[in-house]
Amino acid sequence: MIYADNAATTKMSNEAVRVMVSVMEETYGNPSSLYSIGQRAKEVLEQARADVASVIGAEAKEITFTSGGSEADNQAIRSAALLGAAKGKKHIISSAFEHHAVLHTLNKLAGEGFEVTLLPVHENGIVVPKEVEEAIREDTCLVTIMFANNEIGTIQPIREIGSICRSKGVLFHTDAVQAVGHLPINVTEDNIDLLSASGHKFHGPKGVGFLYARKGVRLSSLIEGGAQERSKRAGTENVPGIAAMAAALKESAASMEKASAVTKARRDRLIAGLSEIPHAALNGDPDRRLPGNVSFCFEGIEGESLLLLLDDKGIMASSGSACTSGSLDPSHVLLAIGRVHDVAHGSLRLTINEETSDADIESIITAVKEVVSYLRGFSPVWRDLTEGKAKHIL
Repeated sequence: MIYADNAATTKMSNEAVRVMVSVMEETYGNPSSLYSIGQRAKEVLEQARADVASVIGAEAKEITFTSGGSEADNQAIRSAALLGAAKGKKHIISSAFEHHAVLHTLNKLAGEGFEVTLLPVHENGIVVPKEVEEAIREDTCLVTIMFANNEIGTIQPIREIGSICRSKGVLFHTDAVQAVGHLPINVTEDNIDLLSASGHKFHGPKGVGFLYARKGVRLSSLIEGGAQERSKRAGTENVPGIAAMAAALKESAASMEKASAVTKARRDRLIAGLSEIPHAALNGDPDRRLPGNVSFCFEGIEGESLLLLLDDKGIMASSGSACTSGSLDPSHVLLAIGRVHDVAHGSLRLTINEETSDADIESIITAVKEVVSYLRGFSPVWRDLTEGKAKHIL
């Protein structure tokens, strides 16, 4: 079996599991309690906060723990929107290929009187900083652009965009769920005001994430109740999950350079192999992309059939975001970079990591070639293309 869907979720590291079990067994107190085992849990919680902060160049008090990236996105965007509204600023800028946690939050805000500008994304899957600058107005309160795309893996010019926002006095949020633990990030140098992350994307547990908010940026609560997380996120903290996430992030940061180099080399071999398939195309920039992301479209096939047949061959992949895997609609990300509906339906996302071997890469290439050829063999769309009744797009 070859697991090639690390963008959807990663396997927990042995160290993260060890830490999580240890805290569950030995430090199970409520961190809000005054007795000793509760205070030990509080110490674990605050050490995790400091560890997470150190990886991204933040201060511990700038980290709020959440249930994951979606909650962090929601809280960051809504907080910035409320801060803007208080000053009479109700314009928000984002991009057309953001994660749905961002887009759906913006849709709700649009229904509440905010104006949202979604910048186009070009064929290479990169947001242009100049276009961000030109879109900023006197009433703009927030720019939210993802650090790296969850489907096609393209890495955005975050530092440049953040610098523009800083010079204009506009808050800048980045959904860094796919980037944290895989790319070097320094929130100060990158001019980031708000950043969202999720533990299960870098070998931590599911159901836990964090939100960075620069000192001075006031967060609004999504969940009302107790005074946990400095009254910014009510509910007893998931101390075992938080400690495990921090352990996984420290591990990922320590091995990032070496793991990235190994993964990039195998990613590029995979791209080269799949590029040999006729009428196939890589989605997004070939170089400015996450180390383990490979996204392709193939003419004349359906992505769902491709995934099922690859699964029969022991290869686990996806056709896009795991959050929309039940949808029959083509990926909004692929449509945003200019793929037509018919081509977007034939997409494949393979996300590998440093544990994916050279032999695994060759097996994936062979399997995809075989399955694409097989599916095209009885595809009426492919028959029309090969007989000249329709024109090839790729």
